Amino acid sequence: MLARPPAEVGMPAEAVDTPSLLLDLDVLDRNLKRMADTADRAGVRLRPHAKAHKCSMIARKQMALGAVGVCCQKVSEAEAMVEGGVPDVLVTYEVTGETKVRRLAALARHARVAAIADHPDQVAAYSRAAGEFGVTLSVMVDIYGGGPRTGVEVGKPVLDLAIRIAESPSLRFGGLQAYNGAAQHVRDHAERRTAYAAYAGKVRETRQLLEDAGLVCETISGGGTGTCAWEAESGIFTELQPGSYIFMDADYAPILDEEGRPWHGFEHSLFILTAVMSCRSREYALVDAGTKAANVDIAMPLVCEQAGTTYTKASDEHGVIELSPEAGPLRLGQKLRLIPGHCDPTVNLYDWIVCIRNGTVEAVWPVSGRGAVL
Repeated sequence: MLARPPAEVGMPAEAVDTPSLLLDLDVLDRNLKRMADTADRAGVRLRPHAKAHKCSMIARKQMALGAVGVCCQKVSEAEAMVEGGVPDVLVTYEVTGETKVRRLAALARHARVAAIADHPDQVAAYSRAAGEFGVTLSVMVDIYGGGPRTGVEVGKPVLDLAIRIAESPSLRFGGLQAYNGAAQHVRDHAERRTAYAAYAGKVRETRQLLEDAGLVCETISGGGTGTCAWEAESGIFTELQPGSYIFMDADYAPILDEEGRPWHGFEHSLFILTAVMSCRSREYALVDAGTKAANVDIAMPLVCEQAGTTYTKASDEHGVIELSPEAGPLRLGQKLRLIPGHCDPTVNLYDWIVCIRNGTVEAVWPVSGRGAVL
């Protein structure tokens, strides 16, 4: 059951109940346009990752600017996107278990659906389910990118699995899933580019291996917010999968270009609106956004436009704001805006995104894929 919306269209942004997600539509539109232009200039397809926003309204805005569809991380997320009007989804996480695989195949009756695999048993399961539902599933080989992640080692293992897909009933070989997640958050620009280049070289070699064996690799899909400009210009990738660029959280804030500027010009558009619930001390204040309102797995939220304040700790229902000597006193009930530490799981904590423009609520969008973990 969806929670009660925290705002009504037309009210001032600062009147929105807390804690809530605020989305600055002007900034969102600029971020969407920048990424769409990047893909368009390079002549590659844009398939943004919906796990960042889990909102079919945002997915439809991305497609209105030229995106071919979206990536999803789970079958239930893909179902939510298709139900919300998205006709083309790629599930970028290996789908296991008969129930989920059958749901994936059933979804292909209503939309263009693609999946990925890194094991022959997954290929066999996809083939059985697709045959049962009378559909043809496009399946891509997931290329390993290092670390504790999914994927097939480059070289002959990729070729062997691609051949198995191509020869399986009710399946077609869709290409390569080549997302280098480990490179996305490397802070140093030169180190991040080196990490990208090493992986891109392996992808290029793998494509050649497939082509030499007579397999057409029509799609090479990958690239995240931290490396998307390079994938776009590489001549290797045909499709980009960035997600966080639309919001730009605190963890992405230090990702800079070679001149020390914000990466690709993306701006912070998403905020947690929170209220001061206790200000008994001059050294700290408590706000009503804790771990149930702000994910803190890789970075703490940043306090916006409030000098001398730092979000330092999160309990279940409240967060601690430390006040330096130069910070002005905070008032009980005062509302602050926080830049989420990690946007994807933070969005998943909310039923609604409150959309603002020029200080006024313009729309309230449901997080249609919230809790979609199956």
